[in-house]
Amino acid sequence: MILSSEREARDWLVSRDDLPPGAYQRLLRLETMLRAENARQNLVSAASLDWLWLRHFADSAQLLDHVPRETPPGPWLDLGSGAGFPGLVVALLRPKLAVVLVESRAKRAAWLQRAAAELALDNVTVAGARLETAPFAAASVISARAFAPLPRLIALSARFSTPQTRWVLPKGRRGSQELRAMPKSIQTMFHVEQSITDADSVILVGAGVPPQRTKAP
Repeated sequence: MILSSEREARDWLVSRDDLPPGAYQRLLRLETMLRAENARQNLVSAASLDWLWLRHFADSAQLLDHVPRETPPGPWLDLGSGAGFPGLVVALLRPKLAVVLVESRAKRAAWLQRAAAELALDNVTVAGARLETAPFAAASVISARAFAPLPRLIALSARFSTPQTRWVLPKGRRGSQELRAMPKSIQTMFHVEQSITDADSVILVGAGVPPQRTKAP
């Protein structure tokens, strides 16, 4: 299944069996807030505002289908959260799961703080720091969307992983190629899933601690 319209994306989200009470209304509020904030700072491309439910909301929510509902102890760590995707959507749909949004840009970190407060997302913490200096926390899940090339992403975030950590990394059309270019020890740690919001995009899904912890390129 590949979603191809805003209506399909909205219907898919609303019909999810894990949609908590009030989540749809919060998504509507997030849509309004994001459009207003995007006029002040470029959180997402102007073109993507016409495809907000498909390219941002559903694109974020689909990651949950690759993460067991009962996750091990530790927060969901979203790296380079930017506008809040996938982290804010994950927090909306999994209100009992602690979600840490790592964002080094001050204006965007401030936006994430405001959005979490207005949406009453008590499960969200914003870490306004570069990943290299972010406080250490053993993560149950690590996600990153358009954060860094795979070698750098793995190198920078390996210290947050445990043998039980789940990795869900949305990638564009070069995602499979990026994985094939990694050492075999990393290739065997991940598998490739098709994105349901873009026929050319994939999700790299893995578990555990990267076998080779090298310096970030």
